[in-house]
Amino acid sequence: MLKKSSMETYRVLVNGGRACINIANLGRKPYIPLSDYISKMMIDIGFNMRGEIIWNKASSSSPSTAWGSWQSAANPILRDIHEYILIFSKGNYNRIRGKKENTITKEQFMDWTKSVWIMNAESAHRIGHPAPFPEELPFRLIQLYSFKDDIVLDPFMGSGTTAISALKSDRKYVGYEINKKYIELAEKRIKPYKSQVKISFN
Repeated sequence: MLKKSSMETYRVLVNGGRACINIANLGRKPYIPLSDYISKMMIDIGFNMRGEIIWNKASSSSPSTAWGSWQSAANPILRDIHEYILIFSKGNYNRIRGKKENTITKEQFMDWTKSVWIMNAESAHRIGHPAPFPEELPFRLIQLYSFKDDIVLDPFMGSGTTAISALKSDRKYVGYEINKKYIELAEKRIKPYKSQVKISFN
C-alpha cells in the first residue's frame, strides 16, 4: 500500500514538489531499519532524497522496560526516543517561486533547517488515534517546504493533524483515509477550520 500511494504521490506532485515521511524503525530480533527500506523504495520510484530529520521525542517518550540485560553487556537493548522524517523531492531540486509567498520567519528557518528536531510526542489517548504526531511536526514541514496557498496532500489522513496544520498555514489540503472511524475523528477535529476552505474526504 505504501509503495502504491508513494507512486501516486509522485505522479501528482508538481516539479520540485516535496514528500515528507515520518517513520519509526521496528523490531529488535532482528532490528528492522524501516527508514532505509522506505528511502530505497522512494528513490526507485524516482524521488530525489534530500535528507532526513531526526525527531527527538525526548522526555515525552514512553518509558520503556525493555532493557534487555540490566547493567550488563550480555544483551543491552536500545530504547528508541526518536523517529525519522525522510525528505524527498520530485524532478528539480528547486521549486520555482514565481509570485508565491513564503510564510516562514527568519528564526523558524534557522531553527527548522537543523537535522534534529526536539519535540514532545502527542498523546494517543487525547487524540483518539493509536499513532498521532504533534501538530507542530507537519506545521514545520509545511512552512519549510511549501508556499502560501499551495495544496498539501496527505495520503494517510488519520486524525487530520496535517489538514489542521495546512489550514493554520494558509494552505489548502487533500486527504485520504479508508477507516470510517478516523474519517469521523478528522472531520470533528477539522470542523473549527471549515470556514477557511471547503473540506472534502474521498
